[in-house]
Amino acid sequence: MRRLALLLTITGTLGLLAFAGFALLTPLTEAGAAAQATVPPTNTPRPTTPATPTIPPTNTPRITATPSASPAPTLTPTSTLTPSPTLTATPTITPTTIGPNEYPENINPLTGLPFPNEEARNRRTLIVKVSNFPEIVRPQSGLDKADIVFEYEVEGAVTRFAAIYRSQGAEMVGSIRSARLLDLELVPMFQALLAYSGANAWIDNYILEADWKWRALSPQHGVNDPFERVPQEGKAYEHTMFGNTYKLWEAAEARQVNDGAGMRGFAFADDPDPGGVPAQDIFIDYWNERQDTRWQYNPTDGRYYRWNSGLPHVDAITGAQLATDNVIILEAQHVDRPDILDSEVSGVVIETILWGSGTAWLFRDGLWYEGEWYHAQGRSGLWLMFPGGEEALHLKPGQTWFEVVRPVMYGVEISEQPVDAVGTAEAIYATQTQSVALTATAVAPYITPSPTPLTPTPVELP
Repeated sequence: MRRLALLLTITGTLGLLAFAGFALLTPLTEAGAAAQATVPPTNTPRPTTPATPTIPPTNTPRITATPSASPAPTLTPTSTLTPSPTLTATPTITPTTIGPNEYPENINPLTGLPFPNEEARNRRTLIVKVSNFPEIVRPQSGLDKADIVFEYEVEGAVTRFAAIYRSQGAEMVGSIRSARLLDLELVPMFQALLAYSGANAWIDNYILEADWKWRALSPQHGVNDPFERVPQEGKAYEHTMFGNTYKLWEAAEARQVNDGAGMRGFAFADDPDPGGVPAQDIFIDYWNERQDTRWQYNPTDGRYYRWNSGLPHVDAITGAQLATDNVIILEAQHVDRPDILDSEVSGVVIETILWGSGTAWLFRDGLWYEGEWYHAQGRSGLWLMFPGGEEALHLKPGQTWFEVVRPVMYGVEISEQPVDAVGTAEAIYATQTQSVALTATAVAPYITPSPTPLTPTPVELP
């Protein structure tokens, strides 16, 4: 039985922010449900909004017909949480040397570092959808080259990645999978291109109606050259698609949408903000027993190293363990969309409400900070601020991974000292039936999945 793991081994104040209210969905008749199997919904329009953001973001709901409550169990935190006061004043943005609203011409607003060349500065930010389940898709290729990676929950309480490229590219990224609702918010947030394998009829309709539809790059709509199938023994066909970021940028150039559009919201500083609390171990336990994420801080190089379901998470090409300079946890409400069905698990789709505002946690240099995120729906920019919205949180210049979780820090454990992740991995290796002798030095071995992927059932917490 899973419990909400909220370990306050270090001081810090947790805050809850109120999310926008929603209207009740109209029940579907059997005839209506059958029609939705082939026809995109018409009762949940996604508004078209200007590309230029308003500072600060507003908490505008995406849809008029609102999804039902998410399948997650009722959360009972292990400590008393005091809700943060409702914001009555507009947050102000304090100017910094780098960001959050203006950046020197040669600085990448995704990393706070100089663009490596003119080509990187002049091309558009690119989001590539990458699979993380079942286990056989690991290790993935090209995640180490991304400026930013979002990891978020999809149907079945497993995770998927949105890898965001600008400074660097990769000739092989993947395996590439389908678009999800959250991607439709990430594209305007970063003013990005979106590369994906395809989408179901409902989400595809949203993409085709968006003002950025020409920035959607997929074989589903005739963009084929940047993608290729790479068959591998034991992998199903849907796990064999990979992409080349350089060819994707060329495809965008042919569509005349490969300009160097930027975004706003991130502030960077070489030195961490005052008031950070020591924390070297970040663990996120999703409500599927086959999916968890761990980050451990290495003081030697000042980076966080990633573990996936107990094993070191490495790149398939380099064999090096994935690492990042910043880890940011975003709390966001997850709700069901019963008007949209997911073909992979034959269930309803999850919508992650990553617009408005919510609690954020920044981890850098072995320290963590409580803050708030702000994003105006359908517009550019994601702001990370200290509580109250008056001062920006400062990221360490470099790469960043975002972990999007359910409130309140659902399944998250923070520890000042790292656990023995190596010992855990060795125990997994010792119990596997698959030999790892030939692959352990190059790629992380995986646990062979069962023939039918498990669909976890939430249980009530005691």
